[in-house]
Amino acid sequence: MAFNKAPNIIGLRVLNDNVIWLWVKDKSVVVIDPSVHEPVIKYIDENNLYLKTILQTHHHSDHIGGTKCLIKRWPNVNVIASSKEKKRIPFQNISVEDGETLNILGAEVKIIEVLGHTSSHIAFFLKGKNPVLFIGDTLFSGGCGRIFEGTYRQMYSSLERIKSLPKNTLIYCAHEYTKSNLLWALNLKPKDQDIKNKLSEVKKKLSLNELTIPFSLDEEMKINLFLRAKNLEEFTFLRANKDLWV
Repeated sequence: MAFNKAPNIIGLRVLNDNVIWLWVKDKSVVVIDPSVHEPVIKYIDENNLYLKTILQTHHHSDHIGGTKCLIKRWPNVNVIASSKEKKRIPFQNISVEDGETLNILGAEVKIIEVLGHTSSHIAFFLKGKNPVLFIGDTLFSGGCGRIFEGTYRQMYSSLERIKSLPKNTLIYCAHEYTKSNLLWALNLKPKDQDIKNKLSEVKKKLSLNELTIPFSLDEEMKINLFLRAKNLEEFTFLRANKDLWV
């Protein structure tokens, strides 16, 4: 099922909780982290569009699983991924590094390395008056990614990089985890009114079968305990606590 968030960015809810984002301009499409291929092809075909680019934030199968079949359908597609992931994302044909800037669909897109969840995770930052960040699994509304290959320090530093972006940045993550994250946060901060209000809003959206993402950086800094962490020690406690929370 497709959900419109920004005028030209469409969310496809797939698998259990993944969201594939389609950035559309005119008849061209950029797909971010295609975990599966069928709904992407269906949406593009039904709307008479053409796949131009695939952005890969990291190598996990629920982010690249659909890429191979999309390449078969559109052989000339650009697949953009970290230069550190040529083995685990072997179908990339444009390899990028931290700080590099690309022109995609006429927009200036900066590559931001956000290590922690994996050892080479990247994000795609669309500059402009209304900036957009495709963040993959580094930051979620109310939470952040598990640390699988990186370190607590790396993830904390990555979140600090995100916090330095313009506060009106609209953030598109790859999973619908918001309710669970906020329930955990409220368990730690039961009197926090900002978290309570956000949870109420999220429950309403979910009851209407709406996505709770994307989210603005400004709002997220008020309700996300990981972004509110004052130092590495506090962040480490929070991440370890969340890992054990059921």
